[in-house]
Formats: sequence, structure tokens, C-alpha cells
Amino acid sequence: MLFAALSLAHEGHAPAPVDGAVKGGVPDARSYFTDTPLLDQHGRERRFYSDVLAGRVVLLNVIYTRCKDACPLITRKLREVRAALGEQAGRVHFVSLSSDPGHDSPQALKAFAARQGADDPNWTFLTGDKASMELVLARLGQLSQTPEGHSTLLIAGDVPNKRWSKIRPDAPPAAIAQRLQLLAEPLAGR
Repeated sequence: MLFAALSLAHEGHAPAPVDGAVKGGVPDARSYFTDTPLLDQHGRERRFYSDVLAGRVVLLNVIYTRCKDACPLITRKLREVRAALGEQAGRVHFVSLSSDPGHDSPQALKAFAARQGADDPNWTFLTGDKASMELVLARLGQLSQTPEGHSTLLIAGDVPNKRWSKIRPDAPPAAIAQRLQLLAEPLAGR
């Protein structure tokens, strides 16, 4: 299951933290997800946890820009999800991670986003060197042997409240938007 390592951490089976920050044997979110430096579609360096995830409700997916099938379709569907979110669209940050960093330069990601109508300020496309992308994708349970073999599951998360779920990519845009709206709602007592 997604972030099983975080669940196991609560049972005393914590993964080795990347930067050593642990609280009572449980790695904090920054340690678990890592602050691996990646590049966004504008060529800016972004630390994965601190700059991309921290404090946000996010929807993550994996793409590669040379894909002719699933990646463009899912990206266009996610554009429909943003529209279905309506006024709450600004409360959810979309993050598309490259499974093909050898070919997916920031320029290629920017062109892909433009072709799919996904050039939105609340949508970050990320790439990096092979080792960095493999680390991040592995932490998300999304590492594949080939770019084409990547998972098409969507990962929705309320990062500050540690609530996560996987969403099937064939779910209707309205259903995906509803799940994101629920994650964006403040928790009672917090």
C-alpha cells in the first residue's frame, strides 16, 4: 500500500532516513520523501519535500513526454479535474513526475504541459538526473524498470495531515475532484 513504509515506521520498522531526521524512530515527512533537488518545467531547482509537497494538498502522477497514449490522456483528464475543482482549484497542487529523465528536460516538460493545456501555476512538472528521479519515484512506490512501465495510478495527499490515497486514472474527473476536495477540507480539531 502507498507509503507502507510510513505505516511500518509506526510499528518500529522505519526505513533508513535520508537526512537522519527522526522523531522517536519514525522518520519525519521531509526525511521520508526526501528533499532531493529536482528541476521544474521552468528549469528552477525545487527540493521535492520542502518546495513541492510541504504544507499542501497534492495530486501526483507519473508521465514521460514521449508517450503517445496514457500520459497525454491522463494529463488532459487532470486538466478536467482542475476545472471540476472550481474555486478550490488553487488549494490543490498538481505534480507530474518524469519516468524518463534522460529525455525529459525542463524544456520538454514545459512543451508537454503546453500541448496538454496543463501550463498552470499550481501544476509542477519535475525531472532530474536518473538517480534523483529513481529515489523520489521509489519513495512514492512508483519506480518502474522502463519509462513505459510506469504506474498510471494517481496519488492524492494532504501532506500536513498525513492523509494519502491512490486513485484509479479511469475514475471520472468529478470523482477525483471530490476526493481532492475532501482532502483539502480542514480536519476537525486541527
